[in-house]
Amino acid sequence: MNKKILLVVAVLALIVGFFYFGLNDLLTLEGLKGSMAQFDQYKADSPLLIMGGFFLLYVFVTALSLPGAAILTLAAGALFGLVQGLLVASFASSIGATLAFLTSRYLLRDTIQQRFFDRLTSIDKGIKKEGAFYLFTLRLVPIFPFFIINLLMGLTAIKTWTFYWVSQIGMLAGTFVYVNAGTQLAQIDSLSGILSFNLIVSFALLGFFPLIAKGILNLLKKRRVYKNYTKPKKFDRNMIVIGACAGGLVTSYIAATVKAKVTLIEAGEMGGDCLNYGCVPSKALIKSAKVAEQMRHGERYGLDNTEPQFAFKNIMTRIHKIIADIAPNDSVERYTNLGVDVLKGYATFVDPWTIEIALNDGGIQRLTARTIVIATGARPFVPDLPGLKDTGYVTSDTMWEKFSKLDVPPKKLVVLGGGPIGSELAQAFARLGSAVTQIERGARLLKKEDIDVSNLAHQVLVESGVNVLTLHQAIRCEARGGKKYIIVEPLITSQNKQEIAIEYDELLCAVGRTARLEGYGLEALGIETKRKMIDTDDYLETLYPNIYAAGDVVGPYLFTHVASHQAWYAAVNGLFGHLKKFKVDYRVIPWTTFIDPEVARVGLNEQEAMEKGIDFEVTHYDFKDLDRAVSDSANYGFIKVITPKGKDKILGVTIVAEHAGDFMSEFILAMKHGLGLNKILGTIHMYPTWAEGNKYVAGEWKRNHAPEKVLNLLEKYHTWRRG
Repeated sequence: MNKKILLVVAVLALIVGFFYFGLNDLLTLEGLKGSMAQFDQYKADSPLLIMGGFFLLYVFVTALSLPGAAILTLAAGALFGLVQGLLVASFASSIGATLAFLTSRYLLRDTIQQRFFDRLTSIDKGIKKEGAFYLFTLRLVPIFPFFIINLLMGLTAIKTWTFYWVSQIGMLAGTFVYVNAGTQLAQIDSLSGILSFNLIVSFALLGFFPLIAKGILNLLKKRRVYKNYTKPKKFDRNMIVIGACAGGLVTSYIAATVKAKVTLIEAGEMGGDCLNYGCVPSKALIKSAKVAEQMRHGERYGLDNTEPQFAFKNIMTRIHKIIADIAPNDSVERYTNLGVDVLKGYATFVDPWTIEIALNDGGIQRLTARTIVIATGARPFVPDLPGLKDTGYVTSDTMWEKFSKLDVPPKKLVVLGGGPIGSELAQAFARLGSAVTQIERGARLLKKEDIDVSNLAHQVLVESGVNVLTLHQAIRCEARGGKKYIIVEPLITSQNKQEIAIEYDELLCAVGRTARLEGYGLEALGIETKRKMIDTDDYLETLYPNIYAAGDVVGPYLFTHVASHQAWYAAVNGLFGHLKKFKVDYRVIPWTTFIDPEVARVGLNEQEAMEKGIDFEVTHYDFKDLDRAVSDSANYGFIKVITPKGKDKILGVTIVAEHAGDFMSEFILAMKHGLGLNKILGTIHMYPTWAEGNKYVAGEWKRNHAPEKVLNLLEKYHTWRRG
């Protein structure tokens, strides 16, 4: 028999026995008074035995959350006096509470976590940070039934030792009141007389003490952080924003919208990496490459196969024109018209409120602000690979300028990295005619996705002409006879460890991105970094309560849309945090990898759900059956939805298809607002569109959960109706 079932049976048996043998009658005020004379006699005969037995009874009652703990606390005072009674009741109640806590954790936590994973994760995050504080506050106020606290805390991630010692200290005041009352047992007519209204109010006020103490500690902490600086009496600006990437642009826009005086500082191009080096140019390149691929395989559409003829410079010219067409949306002129004071220059912290700007056109300017937001973004990470600098390389930032000078795409291109950026660019250049070799140290491409998604990505890149080398470690780069080579070594133990030399004309480093932290004076201020990013709290505050950070410089998700999302919190908390602060909501974060077909995801996938121990199920729909996909000759890929066992709540969705990022929005909205697959199934979807796949996967879930017994009865009913 399952150990949990045995424990449940044992607990139920003890509870039934407690009531069957009438122990509950003893644990009333009348029962206690009627038994005191006999207890006193027992105590006189065997004091240690009685004290030990009383201690165990108290632990037993508390551990099983039985009624009577208050009576036992009175009895402790009546039997053993104030000092001994307080010791016995205090330790017995804390030990019993801890046993109840452990029982709840063992029996219920896994089940509750599987059903309410998102909520419990959020609670656990707060508990890990300030669980002792929350528990101590609850223990001080006897309005909250202690047995409920024991059971609920068992569902959280608070450590057992923390629960015990906080309970030991926190329950001491209430225990003292009852034990002291027990020393005057004869004068007590009811339990309500012990906790009078005034005493309850006093305890409630006592419960506010930790909150007040926390506020005082936070105030002292702020004063300690600022102790070496003199705060200006007046400020030039309400807010200064450093960096005109997505996070900085949106932050400054929101600040200007609510009529704050805000200055945005940017040394480079407005729009940051996304406009100038990342999202926009890469998607323009991917589109050109896709058209070239469609021309090459025209027979798929009833056309002749045609080898595309093009000048690579024209493709690069188109890319730069697209950047120029979008640039006015992020321009100095637009943001100036919106009310933002834009300064082109390099910003450095002088103190927590003062920024010095080395202006691009010469000169130095200093500004003070009550709030400062750091939105300096990230740049490509370049590995310390021997010979790399000598042979030369490009990144997703620098390739656009260098490649604009080429008449043809690089003949031999090595892409270092198997993540989204490397995979997108590897496929695009292969379709444009480059001989592309993609090197990934790990076992598969797109390692954050499920294995079936990684396998499909691998397959389509190979079909596009990419030579994909997974489980290969780059060792060094070197030049031989006027040619450049990267030397790699297989990591599979069964293979020969002989080095492999791969010739290339250009090498693209796409192994990740790292936050821009240097040169802004953060080190002098002592602003902490974690995982090479700025360390902030849940409100995006740094070490200094008036300095915030948003976007790639913070993480944990390096996406433009997440930076824009964080920007709202940075702006609102920075301007109005003294009145009300808002925690950043990361519950529903979507992203897309723009290979062809696209890989879009929101929420959990299978491997993450398994890592978190969630009891889940997968509903799968294949696009080979979708009319629009068939019409477009693109009926490959799938939708995969993760839900709790037996429920239609959406925990995560992965879509692999053309336009996957576009029709993922319905699932994002559903998850954000708690709508399940039944709601999607009941929504009209236009025909013929890719979005119909969303309805069909919901239909698959419904079919898998059809009420068979009801359907059997209906079949019999219809048979009867036919006569």
